[in-house]
Amino acid sequence: MGQSASVSRPRFSKSATVISPPAIDTVSASPGGVMSDLDDAVAGEDYTLNLPDECLACIFQSLSAGDRKRSSLVCRRWLTVEGQSRHRLSLNAQSQLVNVVPGLFSRFDAVTKLALKCDRRSVSIGDDALILISLKCRNLTRLKLRACRELTDEGVAVFAENCKNLQKFSCGSCTFGAKGMNALLQNCAFLEELSVKRLRGITDGVAAEPIGPGKAAGALKMICLKDLYNGQCFGPLIAGATSLRSLKLFRCSGDWDKLLEVIADTVNGLVEVHLERLQVSDLGLSALSHCTNLEILHLVKTPECTNIGLMMIAEKCKSLRKLRIDGWKTNRISDDGLIAVATHCPILQELVLIGVNPTHLSIEKLATNCQNLERLALCGSETVGDAEISCIAAKCIALKKLCIKNCPISDHGMEALAGGCPNLVKVKVKKCRGVTSEGTDWLRSSRGSLAVNLDAVEPDLPDVGINEQEIGGADIPPIDGLNGEVNVASNSTGRSTSFKMRLGSFSGRSLVACTFRRWSSFGGRFRNNLGGSNAD
Repeated sequence: MGQSASVSRPRFSKSATVISPPAIDTVSASPGGVMSDLDDAVAGEDYTLNLPDECLACIFQSLSAGDRKRSSLVCRRWLTVEGQSRHRLSLNAQSQLVNVVPGLFSRFDAVTKLALKCDRRSVSIGDDALILISLKCRNLTRLKLRACRELTDEGVAVFAENCKNLQKFSCGSCTFGAKGMNALLQNCAFLEELSVKRLRGITDGVAAEPIGPGKAAGALKMICLKDLYNGQCFGPLIAGATSLRSLKLFRCSGDWDKLLEVIADTVNGLVEVHLERLQVSDLGLSALSHCTNLEILHLVKTPECTNIGLMMIAEKCKSLRKLRIDGWKTNRISDDGLIAVATHCPILQELVLIGVNPTHLSIEKLATNCQNLERLALCGSETVGDAEISCIAAKCIALKKLCIKNCPISDHGMEALAGGCPNLVKVKVKKCRGVTSEGTDWLRSSRGSLAVNLDAVEPDLPDVGINEQEIGGADIPPIDGLNGEVNVASNSTGRSTSFKMRLGSFSGRSLVACTFRRWSSFGGRFRNNLGGSNAD
């Protein structure tokens, strides 16, 4: 621990935002030539000087982004080590960034993961900045572009030629098109994940240039397409990605049945498929059923998918572990499809049903056959009541997490959960009018280790007023533009809902004088706040 008196150490202040200049301090040594620990503390010794740069870099990597920035201001060595050990960087990609790129990446010369995000109201970086970054960061493995609307096909093509080790690429709200995307796929042969959202440069219609497959097709494992006018131009890429394991399609226009048939013939290793707000029917599900290794399937608001398609999936994809269905209350997926899942997919671990109306028949079959079911969510179902919850409590032995939302259950269902599901660790009940706080409190007290979250819905206020603006001698002015509905932010969703009901009653209905006096103080504050928000 001791140091020779002839050796000087730099001092630094306690504040991480202030850099103290190095100072030479001569400290008298003890008779043995070694300083005591107390002398070290008084002298302000920097023991990090004995740490190798690699150890200091490991310490920096365990800090948050803000702490790393403050730590880099302590001394020049920390500034250098912090910069050389930073592999991930997120930058505000406004047009002014091009002026600081050389100096910025001279300090952060080991960056492999880069995010360039621009505000929608600002002018983003252009091709010159992206090309300059590609010259400084040839070892990039991940790139994320957000709202970089000034980038063109030419700039993306040059970037792809300079950064051929790219493994993950994500872009959203950009304006380059198929040529830039094809250049990326042709040059980045190691690309494993591709995520594209709102790519405005893709031509809509028959004249759209096809994208892919390119050299990256053999390495791609995940493709995610969101909000694309002509997402089907990625068809050659998806069909040519022979190693593809995850396919996610969200809100992409066009008929996808035929393309899914082509994909199923060439891509046999699909494990995960997400289809959301897509024009796909049972024909597409029939094609996906040939992917026998399928483990995760999300069908969200696909109204043309029925029990027939789900039954074909269940009969051939016996390895299904996670199933999420948002039926959009079309009732086209019901007991028949769910019974097929229970019959043929015994290793199912997670089931989410939204806007689907299963009855006791399918619930009992799922609870009996799917003994590995650990997570279950039932939302917006008109047929899931206390009897179904009692069945789940009695037979879902492996269940760990249960979510019930907007279902006609009561405290009797909570009582059933108290004596069943021995592995249950969390229950979430939301917008179930029959469940009271007393019922959940009893459940919580009977099973102390169980986490119970209740978002109760308060009853509507009774209509006891008359259609007059004058109440108890006080005039309530009408609220323009709100139509009796006021949005009030709240930490509790249930309270917020009832709060809106009460506030809505002020604008369109009248209450008795005693009720108005009770809320008068609140009404004054509300009108003041409303006046301030209208001014904005």
